[in-house]
Amino acid sequence: MSKKIAVIGECMIELSQKGADVSRGFGGDTLNTAVYIARQVAPEALTVNYVTALGTDSFSQQMLEAWQSEHIDTSLIQRMENRLPGLYYIETDETGERTFYYWRNEAAAKYWLESDDAAALCETLATFDYLYLSGISLAILSPSSREKLLSLLRECRANGGKVIFDNNYRPRLWASREETQQVYQQMLQCTDIAFLTLDDEDALWGEKPVEDVIARTQAAGVKEVVIKRGAESCLVAITGEAVVDVPAVKLARENVIDTTAAGDSFSAGYLAVRLTGGTPEAAAQRGHLTASTVIQYRGAIIPREAMPAPHPNPLPKGERER
Repeated sequence: MSKKIAVIGECMIELSQKGADVSRGFGGDTLNTAVYIARQVAPEALTVNYVTALGTDSFSQQMLEAWQSEHIDTSLIQRMENRLPGLYYIETDETGERTFYYWRNEAAAKYWLESDDAAALCETLATFDYLYLSGISLAILSPSSREKLLSLLRECRANGGKVIFDNNYRPRLWASREETQQVYQQMLQCTDIAFLTLDDEDALWGEKPVEDVIARTQAAGVKEVVIKRGAESCLVAITGEAVVDVPAVKLARENVIDTTAAGDSFSAGYLAVRLTGGTPEAAAQRGHLTASTVIQYRGAIIPREAMPAPHPNPLPKGERER
């Protein structure tokens, strides 16, 4: 029977300007991850749900249809009549430097746990095999909604599910570093697999040796810690096992077109293999391959035909998921 993962977060309307031209798309860290997982797993092995809230406007409808075309299950997405999706605008100067402007304070995704349907939705999500969220998924919520979300995660784990967290720390979304540290600590205490971008860890906790970062995360109870270091190798630390160092795919500088969604797609590649029975090393290799492919194209979501060839599951059925 197919296992189920719910990816929880926010997708926004993206406007980007280059010269006099403005183009419109959609963007969001967790949405990028959901798409790249769905593209790399067979639905009979793992079904991918996206969990957010949208408006009843035409932009929201276009988002839903785009996600459905990627074989993402949208049945748990709420539609709110009095809300709209958030919006951000990317301005690119003549040197290629990008500046971001955001309008998201009243975005529907902030209120997904405050609706009349939230309790029933959480009851359903608590039965999933995997719940995935990022630091941004937490940052956009009110303190009371965060508490509801943490309760959901604990309930899912009590039911035998696993929780996956990507640290994605964005300081401007938080009141203070102290608040973020407190929330992240609570989050890590109910996390099974943590993806930690090392730059974000350093920004949040202060620069420390990577061994200390792993030790701090494992001390919170996380069994599987994946340290993302951009173009460098990644480290996978599983409690009770030796740390695995997996080299990144090296690209010529001229082949790197746009690093948007590099970290999101790495996590997706890792999970596409890991959650269907692959070893940590094979999962990390797939993560690097996915990310190194994505950054050779402009935009967060690359053309489907540009994706790496499917990964053959290396383990017989009885040996999957240790």
